Amino acid sequence: MASSNFLFPEGNSINRPPIFNGEGYHYWKSRMKIFIEAIDLNIWDVVENGSFIPTIVVGHEIKDLPKDQWSDDDRRKFQYNLKAKNIITSALGIDEYFRISNCKNAKEMWDTLKITHEGTNDVKRSRKNTLIHEYELFRMNQNESIQDMHIINHLASLGKVFPNEDLINKVLRCLSREWQPKVTAIAESKDLTTMSLASLFGKLQEHEMELIRLNQYEESDKRKKGITLKTSSFIQEKDEK
Repeated sequence: MASSNFLFPEGNSINRPPIFNGEGYHYWKSRMKIFIEAIDLNIWDVVENGSFIPTIVVGHEIKDLPKDQWSDDDRRKFQYNLKAKNIITSALGIDEYFRISNCKNAKEMWDTLKITHEGTNDVKRSRKNTLIHEYELFRMNQNESIQDMHIINHLASLGKVFPNEDLINKVLRCLSREWQPKVTAIAESKDLTTMSLASLFGKLQEHEMELIRLNQYEESDKRKKGITLKTSSFIQEKDEK
């Protein structure tokens, strides 16, 4: 799996938008929303709802107001769309850029990327149902890390949010046998109805690091004993000769 640093090489800067090269769309979309909102909520508004176009009523028709008749306020509002387009295009790799290069406004760009990488509503619904089924059957594999349990985040990105208590109980139930002493300790020492998922994962990651340390110690101890045994055998054979 490619590292997040490779997918989002600009990650150390808060002044540049996260780069999107076609992978990790849900992560990128969430970061872009935060990035744009932090610059100006009005810019995010045109991404979500469309750009402002000054209009005029002629007879019974509403027509676009010619640019030479725009007020300073009209120009300021229209500028939000240009700023949004600039931010979005600056965040895209070459393939994704050409996918939206002919879009007329920021909302069209955003929606094009969304449909391309999330699919239509029917596709999203099908994907969500598949993930819910996987979630219901989910069990942690023997050699799997706590960090590999991404299914909850994938569901959240598609709009499926579970109650916190349900998530806590699900995570504890799906852990492999070697985790059971820790699960019991957490259940007995904490009120699971008030524990946050972040707090639970923090405790599990701390325990995981301890398990890794113990396994490394045991492996090192086995190697030392093996070397000692071979040395003893060699000395014994030499003495017998």
